[in-house]
Amino acid sequence: MDSNGASPTAPTAPMPAPQTVSSTNPKQAALAANDMNIVRRKLTGYVGFANLPNQWHRKSVRKGFNFNVMVVGESGLGKSTLVNTLFNTSLYPPKERKPPSLEISKTVSIQSISADIEENGVRLRLTVVDTPGFGDYINNDESWDPIVKNIEQRFDAYLDQENKVNRMNIVDNRIHAVVFFIQPTGHSLKPLDVEVMKKLHTKVNLIPVIAKSDTLTDEEINAFKLRILADIAHHRIQIFEGPRYELDDEETVAENAEIMSKVPFAVVGANSEVATADGRKVRGRRYPWGIIEVDNEEHCDFVKLRQMLIRTHMEELKEHTNNMLYENYRSEKLQAMGVQQDSSVFKEINPAVKQEEERSLHEAKLQKMEMEMKMVFQQKVAEKESKLRQSEEELYARHREMKEQLERQKLELEEKKTRIEQGRPIEEKGKRKGFSLR
Repeated sequence: MDSNGASPTAPTAPMPAPQTVSSTNPKQAALAANDMNIVRRKLTGYVGFANLPNQWHRKSVRKGFNFNVMVVGESGLGKSTLVNTLFNTSLYPPKERKPPSLEISKTVSIQSISADIEENGVRLRLTVVDTPGFGDYINNDESWDPIVKNIEQRFDAYLDQENKVNRMNIVDNRIHAVVFFIQPTGHSLKPLDVEVMKKLHTKVNLIPVIAKSDTLTDEEINAFKLRILADIAHHRIQIFEGPRYELDDEETVAENAEIMSKVPFAVVGANSEVATADGRKVRGRRYPWGIIEVDNEEHCDFVKLRQMLIRTHMEELKEHTNNMLYENYRSEKLQAMGVQQDSSVFKEINPAVKQEEERSLHEAKLQKMEMEMKMVFQQKVAEKESKLRQSEEELYARHREMKEQLERQKLELEEKKTRIEQGRPIEEKGKRKGFSLR
């Protein structure tokens, strides 16, 4: 201790100088920065940043969430009823029956309904976009144009907000999911369905559903699903698939696989409750032959559709819309406008191309690591074999020496035995050791 009573401090090791990257080429600088060794340290005590998910949860609950879904399908397939059943609310009022003489519109109109829903303190701003008039005419050519234009207009509005000086209050009106209703014909997709899905699948997350599946038997539904999936694969239509993460546990992986095995979802919508034979109150439809329960997975796929759309993959739908679909549209839009980046900064690239480049770099890095591990393994094996050979040679040499020694001892014993049998002394006089007095 010094004169002030303070204990002397041990000399601290010099801190390593921070690594810096200097390059005139931005791409090379980025690659060099990525190749830097990342130092990983194991904490010896509690710091607190493991609480970050809780902070994010509080912020998200405070701000609330929004979700925009579009329903596309012919009239009479139960789109409004299904939306009300999904969110367990009367978002759509009961429709009034129109007389047959009433003249209907000749174009597809776009109707948007928004509602604030709250559940257990979590607020959701839900927007449902309906497309009345779709597929209701004899000639449905270009009937999908209003739908595609509405989706693109929402992308343009979001892009315009991003280009403003103040971007603090950007409203996300982009379509996060399109529930595409397929008529329960039991045969295959109609040409109109194929054409519309081909126009939409690069701009939105497509979720195909078989409407009013209670009109088909279980065998017909299974066969219909196989035909729909075959048509989708044949025309190379991309439908939404739940993402797979490395950190997912086995239960989550199995749950996602079970949900995706039900695509396209065979659904039934019902807002009213009916009484079953055992006295239960369930949401469903009553028929002369029995009751269809909406929330019973043995009767329809409504539970799986709700689980994917709301309970498990809502954020994934929004994330895929923002990171892939919108970014692709934004890149094509800016390139068509002739917008180019300055060569002195990082260039604007297609997200798909960027993802492919990152995948190639990752595979090359993995291949390099694999080769290095193989070399280290081979080196260690060679060293081990060399040590084993050396030990083996030493053992052999020791074995030979012991064997020769045993042979010598054996010869000496035999010679002594012969001398004893012949009555001669064991040791010869000339070889007697020590001094003699004679």
